[in-house]
Amino acid sequence: MPPANPTRARLDHPVIDADGHLIEFMPAVRDHIRDVGGSKLVEEFDASMAGAEQARALPEEARRALGMFKMTWWAFPTRNSLDRATSMLPKLFYERLDELGIDFAVAYPTLGLMPMSIDQTDLRRGMARAINRSNAELFAPYADRITPVAVIPMHDPAEAIDELEHCTGELGSKAVLLAGHVLRPLGEGLPRGAHWLDTFGAESPYDYDPVWKKCTELGVAPTFHSAGMGWGSRISQNSYVANHVGNFAAAGEAICRALFMDGVPRRFPDLRCAFLEGGVGWACSLYADLIGHWEKRGPRGLSHYDPAHLDRPLIESLFKSHGSERFKKHLDELDEGLRVLCEPQPAVDEFEAAGIERPEDILEIFDRSFHFGCEADDPVNASAFDAARNPLRARLRAIFSSDIGHWDVPEMNGVLEEAWELVDDGLLGLEDFRAFTFTNAVHLWAGANPRFFEGTSIEAEVAAELG
Repeated sequence: MPPANPTRARLDHPVIDADGHLIEFMPAVRDHIRDVGGSKLVEEFDASMAGAEQARALPEEARRALGMFKMTWWAFPTRNSLDRATSMLPKLFYERLDELGIDFAVAYPTLGLMPMSIDQTDLRRGMARAINRSNAELFAPYADRITPVAVIPMHDPAEAIDELEHCTGELGSKAVLLAGHVLRPLGEGLPRGAHWLDTFGAESPYDYDPVWKKCTELGVAPTFHSAGMGWGSRISQNSYVANHVGNFAAAGEAICRALFMDGVPRRFPDLRCAFLEGGVGWACSLYADLIGHWEKRGPRGLSHYDPAHLDRPLIESLFKSHGSERFKKHLDELDEGLRVLCEPQPAVDEFEAAGIERPEDILEIFDRSFHFGCEADDPVNASAFDAARNPLRARLRAIFSSDIGHWDVPEMNGVLEEAWELVDDGLLGLEDFRAFTFTNAVHLWAGANPRFFEGTSIEAEVAAELG
Protein backbone atom coordinates (compact mmCIF):
# COMPACT_ATOMS: atom_id res chain seq x y z
CA MET A 1 0.00 0.00 0.00
CA PRO A 2 1.39 3.47 -0.87
CA PRO A 3 2.46 5.61 2.09
CA ALA A 4 0.02 8.21 3.38
CA ASN A 5 0.73 11.78 2.39
CA PRO A 6 2.14 13.73 5.39
CA THR A 7 0.50 17.02 4.40
CA ARG A 8 -2.89 15.36 4.02
CA ALA A 9 -2.44 13.73 7.44
CA ARG A 10 -2.49 17.12 9.18
CA LEU A 11 -5.80 18.17 7.60
CA ASP A 12 -9.28 17.58 9.02
CA HIS A 13 -10.98 17.89 5.63
CA PRO A 14 -10.78 16.17 2.24
CA VAL A 15 -8.65 17.45 -0.63
CA ILE A 16 -10.27 17.85 -4.04
CA ASP A 17 -7.96 18.11 -7.04
CA ALA A 18 -9.91 20.23 -9.55
CA ASP A 19 -7.57 19.71 -12.49
CA GLY A 20 -5.27 16.73 -12.87
CA HIS A 21 -4.47 15.41 -16.35
CA LEU A 22 -4.74 12.07 -18.06
CA ILE A 23 -2.21 11.38 -20.80
CA GLU A 24 -4.07 9.44 -23.44
CA PHE A 25 -2.80 6.16 -24.84
CA MET A 26 -3.52 6.99 -28.44
CA PRO A 27 -3.70 3.45 -29.88
CA ALA A 28 -6.65 2.80 -27.53
CA VAL A 29 -8.24 6.17 -28.33
CA ARG A 30 -7.95 5.37 -32.02
CA ASP A 31 -10.24 2.38 -31.45
CA HIS A 32 -12.95 4.75 -30.23
CA ILE A 33 -12.33 7.11 -33.14
CA ARG A 34 -12.87 4.20 -35.52
CA ASP A 35 -16.07 3.25 -33.69
CA VAL A 36 -17.36 6.81 -33.99
CA GLY A 37 -16.39 7.64 -37.57
CA GLY A 38 -14.85 4.63 -39.29
CA SER A 39 -11.53 4.44 -41.10
CA LYS A 40 -12.02 7.82 -42.78
CA LEU A 41 -12.11 9.61 -39.43
CA VAL A 42 -9.03 7.66 -38.29
CA GLU A 43 -7.17 8.88 -41.38
CA GLU A 44 -8.18 12.48 -40.68
CA PHE A 45 -7.13 12.10 -37.06
CA ASP A 46 -3.73 10.65 -37.98
CA ALA A 47 -3.16 13.48 -40.47
CA SER A 48 -4.00 16.01 -37.76
CA MET A 49 -1.61 14.37 -35.29
CA ALA A 50 1.17 14.52 -37.90
CA GLY A 51 0.58 18.24 -38.43
CA ALA A 52 3.04 19.40 -35.78
CA GLU A 53 5.89 17.43 -37.35
CA GLN A 54 5.02 18.80 -40.79
CA ALA A 55 4.88 22.34 -39.41
CA ARG A 56 8.40 22.05 -38.01
CA ALA A 57 9.69 21.40 -41.54
CA LEU A 58 8.26 24.66 -42.88
CA PRO A 59 10.39 27.81 -43.05
CA GLU A 60 9.66 30.42 -40.40
CA GLU A 61 8.00 32.83 -42.86
CA ALA A 62 5.55 30.12 -43.97
CA ARG A 63 4.70 29.16 -40.37
CA ARG A 64 4.04 32.78 -39.47
CA ALA A 65 1.82 33.33 -42.51
CA LEU A 66 -0.21 30.28 -41.53
CA GLY A 67 -0.69 31.60 -37.99
CA MET A 68 1.57 28.93 -36.49
CA PHE A 69 3.84 29.33 -33.47
CA LYS A 70 6.25 27.26 -31.39
CA MET A 71 4.12 24.57 -29.81
CA THR A 72 4.66 22.35 -26.78
CA TRP A 73 7.70 20.06 -26.73
CA TRP A 74 8.91 17.60 -24.06
CA ALA A 75 5.59 18.13 -22.34
CA PHE A 76 5.64 15.28 -19.82
CA PRO A 77 7.93 14.26 -16.95
CA THR A 78 10.07 11.25 -17.85
CA ARG A 79 12.70 10.90 -15.10
CA ASN A 80 9.96 9.56 -12.81
CA SER A 81 8.58 6.74 -14.93
CA LEU A 82 6.09 5.74 -12.23
CA ASP A 83 4.49 9.16 -12.49
CA ARG A 84 4.38 8.91 -16.29
CA ALA A 85 2.57 5.58 -16.07
CA THR A 86 0.28 6.98 -13.36
CA SER A 87 -0.88 9.69 -15.78
CA MET A 88 -1.81 7.06 -18.35
CA LEU A 89 -3.34 4.35 -16.16
CA PRO A 90 -6.43 5.31 -14.12
CA LYS A 91 -6.11 2.19 -11.98
CA LEU A 92 -2.59 3.18 -10.92
CA PHE A 93 -3.66 6.78 -10.33
CA TYR A 94 -6.52 5.52 -8.15
CA GLU A 95 -4.18 3.33 -6.12
CA ARG A 96 -1.78 6.24 -5.52
CA LEU A 97 -4.34 8.89 -4.49
CA ASP A 98 -3.61 8.49 -0.77
CA GLU A 99 0.11 8.83 -1.42
CA LEU A 100 -0.58 12.05 -3.34
CA GLY A 101 -2.86 13.37 -0.59
CA ILE A 102 -5.89 13.60 -2.87
CA ASP A 103 -9.31 12.37 -1.77
CA PHE A 104 -11.20 13.12 -4.98
CA ALA A 105 -9.89 14.13 -8.40
CA VAL A 106 -11.40 15.64 -11.53
CA ALA A 107 -9.38 14.36 -14.50
CA TYR A 108 -8.88 16.46 -17.60
CA PRO A 109 -7.56 15.22 -20.95
CA THR A 110 -4.30 16.23 -22.61
CA LEU A 111 -4.51 15.53 -26.33
CA GLY A 112 -8.24 15.54 -25.71
CA LEU A 113 -7.98 19.33 -25.50
CA MET A 114 -7.27 19.38 -29.25
CA PRO A 115 -10.85 18.99 -30.58
CA MET A 116 -11.88 22.36 -29.16
CA SER A 117 -9.65 24.19 -31.66
CA ILE A 118 -10.05 22.01 -34.77
CA ASP A 119 -11.75 23.80 -37.67
CA GLN A 120 -12.74 20.61 -39.52
CA THR A 121 -16.26 19.87 -38.27
CA ASP A 122 -16.38 16.09 -38.65
CA LEU A 123 -12.94 15.63 -37.08
CA ARG A 124 -13.68 18.07 -34.24
CA ARG A 125 -16.97 16.47 -33.29
CA GLY A 126 -15.85 12.90 -33.93
CA MET A 127 -12.65 13.25 -31.93
CA ALA A 128 -14.48 14.91 -29.02
CA ARG A 129 -17.02 12.10 -28.91
CA ALA A 130 -14.33 9.43 -29.12
CA ILE A 131 -12.30 11.03 -26.30
CA ASN A 132 -15.42 11.27 -24.15
CA ARG A 133 -16.33 7.64 -24.71
CA SER A 134 -12.77 6.53 -24.06
CA ASN A 135 -12.50 8.42 -20.77
CA ALA A 136 -15.93 7.35 -19.57
CA GLU A 137 -14.90 3.73 -20.12
CA LEU A 138 -11.47 4.17 -18.52
CA PHE A 139 -12.64 5.84 -15.33
CA ALA A 140 -15.93 4.00 -14.74
CA PRO A 141 -14.44 1.55 -12.18
CA TYR A 142 -13.01 4.41 -10.11
CA ALA A 143 -15.99 6.77 -9.91
CA ASP A 144 -15.91 6.94 -6.12
CA ARG A 145 -12.66 8.94 -6.22
CA ILE A 146 -12.10 10.15 -9.80
CA THR A 147 -14.38 11.64 -12.42
CA PRO A 148 -13.30 12.61 -15.95
CA VAL A 149 -14.54 15.69 -17.75
CA ALA A 150 -16.33 15.48 -21.07
CA VAL A 151 -14.97 17.65 -23.90
CA ILE A 152 -17.57 20.00 -25.40
CA PRO A 153 -16.69 21.79 -28.67
CA MET A 154 -18.29 25.23 -29.06
CA HIS A 155 -18.01 26.19 -32.73
CA ASP A 156 -21.77 26.58 -32.68
CA PRO A 157 -24.42 26.11 -29.97
CA ALA A 158 -26.04 23.11 -31.65
CA GLU A 159 -22.90 20.95 -31.52
CA ALA A 160 -22.27 21.96 -27.91
CA ILE A 161 -25.79 21.04 -26.83
CA ASP A 162 -25.65 17.77 -28.76
CA GLU A 163 -22.46 16.68 -26.99
CA LEU A 164 -23.69 17.91 -23.60
CA GLU A 165 -26.81 15.76 -23.91
CA HIS A 166 -24.84 12.75 -25.18
CA CYS A 167 -22.25 12.93 -22.39
CA THR A 168 -24.59 13.50 -19.48
CA GLY A 169 -27.19 11.08 -20.81
CA GLU A 170 -25.48 8.14 -22.47
CA LEU A 171 -22.09 8.40 -20.74
CA GLY A 172 -23.21 9.66 -17.33
CA SER A 173 -20.69 12.52 -17.29
CA LYS A 174 -20.87 14.87 -14.29
CA ALA A 175 -18.13 17.34 -15.27
CA VAL A 176 -17.62 19.12 -18.59
CA LEU A 177 -14.93 21.10 -20.35
CA LEU A 178 -16.17 23.73 -22.80
CA ALA A 179 -14.02 25.50 -25.37
CA GLY A 180 -13.30 29.00 -24.09
CA HIS A 181 -13.16 30.60 -27.52
CA VAL A 182 -13.39 29.95 -31.24
CA LEU A 183 -11.06 31.50 -33.81
CA ARG A 184 -13.35 32.83 -36.55
CA PRO A 185 -11.82 33.57 -39.99
CA LEU A 186 -11.69 37.22 -41.03
CA GLY A 187 -12.53 36.34 -44.60
CA GLU A 188 -12.36 33.79 -47.39
CA GLY A 189 -8.97 32.91 -48.84
CA LEU A 190 -6.95 34.49 -46.02
CA PRO A 191 -4.24 32.65 -44.04
CA ARG A 192 -5.45 30.84 -40.95
CA GLY A 193 -3.65 33.42 -38.85
CA ALA A 194 -6.14 36.04 -40.05
CA HIS A 195 -8.88 35.50 -37.49
CA TRP A 196 -10.87 37.14 -34.74
CA LEU A 197 -11.52 35.78 -31.28
CA ASP A 198 -15.11 34.78 -30.50
CA THR A 199 -15.67 34.41 -26.75
CA PHE A 200 -19.44 33.84 -27.12
CA GLY A 201 -20.57 37.31 -26.06
CA ALA A 202 -22.88 39.82 -27.72
CA GLU A 203 -20.70 40.12 -30.84
CA SER A 204 -20.64 36.38 -31.56
CA PRO A 205 -22.36 35.23 -34.76
CA TYR A 206 -24.34 32.81 -32.56
CA ASP A 207 -26.53 33.14 -29.49
CA TYR A 208 -24.94 30.90 -26.84
CA ASP A 209 -27.66 31.38 -24.23
CA PRO A 210 -29.14 27.97 -25.14
CA VAL A 211 -25.80 26.39 -24.14
CA TRP A 212 -25.75 28.10 -20.74
CA LYS A 213 -29.40 27.17 -20.25
CA LYS A 214 -28.68 23.54 -21.14
CA CYS A 215 -25.80 23.45 -18.63
CA THR A 216 -28.11 24.59 -15.83
CA GLU A 217 -30.81 22.12 -16.88
CA LEU A 218 -28.31 19.24 -16.89
CA GLY A 219 -26.64 20.35 -13.66
CA VAL A 220 -23.13 20.70 -15.07
CA ALA A 221 -20.69 23.51 -14.36
CA PRO A 222 -18.93 24.85 -17.47
CA THR A 223 -15.18 24.73 -16.97
CA PHE A 224 -12.73 26.33 -19.41
CA HIS A 225 -9.17 25.19 -20.10
CA SER A 226 -8.35 26.82 -23.42
CA ALA A 227 -4.91 28.13 -24.35
CA GLY A 228 -3.91 31.66 -25.33
CA MET A 229 -0.79 30.63 -27.23
CA GLY A 230 -0.83 32.17 -30.69
CA TRP A 231 -2.50 35.37 -29.47
CA GLY A 232 -0.87 38.78 -29.70
CA SER A 233 2.72 38.59 -28.48
CA ARG A 234 2.56 34.82 -27.88
CA ILE A 235 3.50 33.92 -31.47
CA SER A 236 7.20 33.17 -31.15
CA GLN A 237 8.43 30.78 -33.81
CA ASN A 238 11.28 29.58 -31.61
CA SER A 239 10.34 29.71 -27.92
CA TYR A 240 7.57 27.62 -26.40
CA VAL A 241 8.24 29.20 -23.00
CA ALA A 242 7.66 32.69 -24.42
CA ASN A 243 4.33 31.52 -25.80
CA HIS A 244 3.34 29.53 -22.73
CA VAL A 245 3.94 32.09 -19.95
CA GLY A 246 0.59 33.61 -19.00
CA ASN A 247 -1.30 31.99 -21.85
CA PHE A 248 -3.89 30.18 -19.73
CA ALA A 249 -4.45 33.34 -17.72
CA ALA A 250 -5.05 35.29 -20.95
CA ALA A 251 -7.54 32.69 -22.19
CA GLY A 252 -9.34 32.49 -18.84
CA GLU A 253 -9.56 36.27 -18.57
CA ALA A 254 -11.00 36.54 -22.08
CA ILE A 255 -13.92 34.16 -21.52
CA CYS A 256 -14.54 35.32 -17.93
CA ARG A 257 -14.69 38.98 -19.02
CA ALA A 258 -16.96 38.11 -21.94
CA LEU A 259 -19.40 36.16 -19.75
CA PHE A 260 -19.49 39.02 -17.24
CA MET A 261 -19.95 41.86 -19.73
CA ASP A 262 -22.60 39.93 -21.68
CA GLY A 263 -24.61 39.38 -18.50
CA VAL A 264 -24.50 35.57 -18.57
CA PRO A 265 -24.22 35.29 -14.74
CA ARG A 266 -27.18 37.69 -14.40
CA ARG A 267 -29.40 35.71 -16.78
CA PHE A 268 -28.27 32.35 -15.40
CA PRO A 269 -27.58 32.86 -11.68
CA ASP A 270 -27.42 29.10 -11.06
CA LEU A 271 -24.51 28.71 -13.49
CA ARG A 272 -21.17 27.88 -11.87
CA CYS A 273 -18.04 28.38 -14.00
CA ALA A 274 -14.34 27.64 -13.55
CA PHE A 275 -11.32 28.95 -15.45
CA LEU A 276 -8.41 26.55 -15.12
CA GLU A 277 -4.63 26.55 -14.94
CA GLY A 278 -4.23 30.32 -15.22
CA GLY A 279 -4.05 30.98 -11.49
CA VAL A 280 -5.99 33.73 -9.76
CA GLY A 281 -3.76 36.80 -10.11
CA TRP A 282 -5.49 37.79 -13.35
CA ALA A 283 -8.89 37.31 -11.68
CA CYS A 284 -8.00 39.66 -8.81
CA SER A 285 -6.93 42.24 -11.39
CA LEU A 286 -10.05 41.75 -13.52
CA TYR A 287 -12.31 42.00 -10.49
CA ALA A 288 -10.66 45.22 -9.31
CA ASP A 289 -10.59 46.66 -12.85
CA LEU A 290 -14.29 45.99 -13.37
CA ILE A 291 -15.14 47.85 -10.17
CA GLY A 292 -12.87 50.72 -11.17
CA HIS A 293 -14.28 50.87 -14.68
CA TRP A 294 -17.87 50.75 -13.40
CA GLU A 295 -17.20 53.64 -11.02
CA LYS A 296 -15.82 55.79 -13.87
CA ARG A 297 -17.47 54.35 -16.99
CA GLY A 298 -20.76 53.17 -15.49
CA PRO A 299 -23.92 55.30 -15.76
CA ARG A 300 -23.09 57.35 -12.65
CA GLY A 301 -19.55 58.29 -13.57
CA LEU A 302 -19.82 58.55 -17.34
CA SER A 303 -21.31 62.06 -17.32
CA HIS A 304 -17.91 63.39 -16.19
CA TYR A 305 -16.70 62.87 -19.75
CA ASP A 306 -19.67 64.25 -21.73
CA PRO A 307 -18.26 66.82 -24.22
CA ALA A 308 -21.43 68.88 -23.71
CA HIS A 309 -20.17 69.78 -20.23
CA LEU A 310 -17.08 71.57 -21.53
CA ASP A 311 -17.07 75.32 -20.78
CA ARG A 312 -15.92 76.40 -24.24
CA PRO A 313 -15.39 80.10 -23.37
CA LEU A 314 -13.35 79.19 -20.29
CA ILE A 315 -11.14 76.82 -22.28
CA GLU A 316 -10.51 79.51 -24.91
CA SER A 317 -9.65 82.15 -22.32
CA LEU A 318 -7.19 79.78 -20.62
CA PHE A 319 -5.54 78.99 -23.94
CA LYS A 320 -5.14 82.75 -24.50
CA SER A 321 -3.66 83.35 -21.07
CA HIS A 322 -1.57 80.21 -20.61
CA GLY A 323 -0.98 78.74 -24.08
CA SER A 324 2.30 78.98 -25.98
CA GLU A 325 2.54 81.11 -29.10
CA ARG A 326 2.21 77.98 -31.22
CA PHE A 327 -1.03 77.10 -29.39
CA LYS A 328 -2.39 80.65 -29.78
CA LYS A 329 -1.65 80.55 -33.50
CA HIS A 330 -4.21 77.73 -33.80
CA LEU A 331 -6.97 79.15 -31.61
CA ASP A 332 -9.35 79.16 -34.60
CA GLU A 333 -8.90 75.37 -34.63
CA LEU A 334 -9.69 74.93 -30.93
CA ASP A 335 -12.89 72.98 -31.57
CA GLU A 336 -11.01 70.48 -33.72
CA GLY A 337 -8.45 69.98 -30.97
CA LEU A 338 -11.14 69.45 -28.35
CA ARG A 339 -12.96 66.83 -30.42
CA VAL A 340 -10.10 64.29 -30.42
CA LEU A 341 -11.51 61.13 -28.75
CA CYS A 342 -14.42 63.27 -27.55
CA GLU A 343 -16.74 63.24 -30.55
CA PRO A 344 -20.38 63.79 -29.53
CA GLN A 345 -22.35 60.53 -29.39
CA PRO A 346 -25.13 59.05 -27.26
CA ALA A 347 -24.09 57.90 -23.80
CA VAL A 348 -24.08 54.10 -23.56
CA ASP A 349 -24.16 52.11 -20.32
CA GLU A 350 -21.78 49.30 -21.26
CA PHE A 351 -22.52 47.56 -17.95
CA GLU A 352 -26.26 47.33 -18.64
CA ALA A 353 -26.17 43.74 -19.93
CA ALA A 354 -24.18 42.71 -16.84
CA GLY A 355 -26.90 44.18 -14.63
CA ILE A 356 -24.50 46.17 -12.46
CA GLU A 357 -26.07 48.90 -10.33
CA ARG A 358 -23.46 49.04 -7.55
CA PRO A 359 -19.97 47.63 -6.90
CA GLU A 360 -21.41 44.93 -4.63
CA ASP A 361 -23.15 43.43 -7.68
CA ILE A 362 -19.72 42.69 -9.17
CA LEU A 363 -18.59 41.06 -5.93
CA GLU A 364 -21.76 38.94 -5.86
CA ILE A 365 -21.15 37.63 -9.38
CA PHE A 366 -17.53 36.73 -8.71
CA ASP A 367 -18.40 35.05 -5.42
CA ARG A 368 -21.37 33.11 -6.76
CA SER A 369 -20.46 32.24 -10.32
CA PHE A 370 -16.69 32.22 -10.90
CA HIS A 371 -13.95 29.83 -9.72
CA PHE A 372 -10.27 29.93 -10.59
CA GLY A 373 -7.99 26.91 -11.00
CA CYS A 374 -4.57 27.41 -9.40
CA GLU A 375 -1.55 25.17 -9.69
CA ALA A 376 -0.05 24.15 -6.38
CA ASP A 377 3.31 25.90 -6.75
CA ASP A 378 1.91 29.33 -7.68
CA PRO A 379 2.75 31.83 -4.88
CA VAL A 380 0.15 34.25 -6.25
CA ASN A 381 -2.62 31.90 -5.07
CA ALA A 382 -2.66 33.76 -1.76
CA SER A 383 -3.97 36.89 -3.50
CA ALA A 384 -7.39 35.25 -3.83
CA PHE A 385 -7.78 35.34 -0.04
CA ASP A 386 -6.22 38.76 0.55
CA ALA A 387 -9.35 40.57 1.72
CA ALA A 388 -7.28 43.52 2.89
CA ARG A 389 -6.27 44.30 -0.70
CA ASN A 390 -9.16 43.03 -2.80
CA PRO A 391 -11.95 45.62 -3.19
CA LEU A 392 -14.92 45.13 -0.84
CA ARG A 393 -12.76 42.66 1.10
CA ALA A 394 -13.40 39.97 -1.49
CA ARG A 395 -12.03 36.45 -1.18
CA LEU A 396 -12.12 34.95 -4.65
CA ARG A 397 -12.87 31.26 -5.13
CA ALA A 398 -9.47 29.79 -5.96
CA ILE A 399 -9.48 25.99 -6.34
CA PHE A 400 -6.56 23.60 -5.96
CA SER A 401 -5.63 22.25 -9.41
CA SER A 402 -2.58 20.01 -9.43
CA ASP A 403 -1.87 19.77 -13.21
CA ILE A 404 -0.61 16.25 -12.49
CA GLY A 405 0.63 14.59 -15.67
CA HIS A 406 2.20 17.67 -17.24
CA TRP A 407 5.71 19.13 -17.02
CA ASP A 408 4.58 21.59 -14.34
CA VAL A 409 4.61 18.66 -11.89
CA PRO A 410 7.94 16.76 -11.98
CA GLU A 411 6.98 14.81 -8.82
CA MET A 412 3.32 14.00 -8.24
CA ASN A 413 3.60 13.29 -4.54
CA GLY A 414 4.82 16.84 -3.89
CA VAL A 415 1.86 18.86 -5.17
CA LEU A 416 -0.06 19.08 -1.90
CA GLU A 417 3.10 19.96 0.00
CA GLU A 418 3.78 22.77 -2.48
CA ALA A 419 0.31 24.15 -1.89
CA TRP A 420 0.84 23.97 1.89
CA GLU A 421 3.97 26.14 1.63
CA LEU A 422 1.70 29.20 1.56
CA VAL A 423 0.47 28.20 5.03
CA ASP A 424 4.02 27.65 6.26
CA ASP A 425 4.98 31.07 4.88
CA GLY A 426 2.08 32.73 6.70
CA LEU A 427 0.30 33.77 3.50
CA LEU A 428 -2.73 31.49 3.99
CA GLY A 429 -4.61 30.59 7.14
CA LEU A 430 -6.05 27.15 7.79
CA GLU A 431 -9.54 28.27 6.76
CA ASP A 432 -8.09 29.72 3.56
CA PHE A 433 -6.37 26.43 2.82
CA ARG A 434 -9.58 24.54 3.51
CA ALA A 435 -11.42 26.79 1.06
CA PHE A 436 -8.65 26.37 -1.51
CA THR A 437 -8.46 22.59 -1.39
CA PHE A 438 -12.04 21.66 -0.49
CA THR A 439 -14.93 24.05 0.02
CA ASN A 440 -14.53 26.17 -3.12
CA ALA A 441 -14.53 23.03 -5.27
CA VAL A 442 -17.65 21.82 -3.46
CA HIS A 443 -19.25 25.20 -4.22
CA LEU A 444 -18.39 24.77 -7.90
CA TRP A 445 -19.69 21.28 -8.59
CA ALA A 446 -22.32 20.79 -5.90
CA GLY A 447 -23.52 24.31 -6.63
CA ALA A 448 -24.37 23.15 -10.14
CA ASN A 449 -25.52 19.68 -9.10
CA PRO A 450 -26.22 19.00 -5.40
CA ARG A 451 -25.88 15.26 -6.10
CA PHE A 452 -22.44 15.55 -7.73
CA PHE A 453 -20.63 13.89 -4.83
CA GLU A 454 -23.21 11.22 -4.06
CA GLY A 455 -21.61 7.78 -4.09
CA THR A 456 -18.10 9.20 -3.77
CA SER A 457 -15.62 8.63 -0.98
CA ILE A 458 -16.21 12.17 0.33
CA GLU A 459 -20.02 12.14 0.20
CA ALA A 460 -20.40 12.51 3.96
CA GLU A 461 -17.91 15.38 4.26
CA VAL A 462 -19.56 17.25 1.37
CA ALA A 463 -23.02 16.74 2.90
CA ALA A 464 -21.74 18.17 6.17
CA GLU A 465 -20.23 21.13 4.34
CA LEU A 466 -23.50 21.82 2.51
CA GLY A 467 -25.20 21.45 5.89
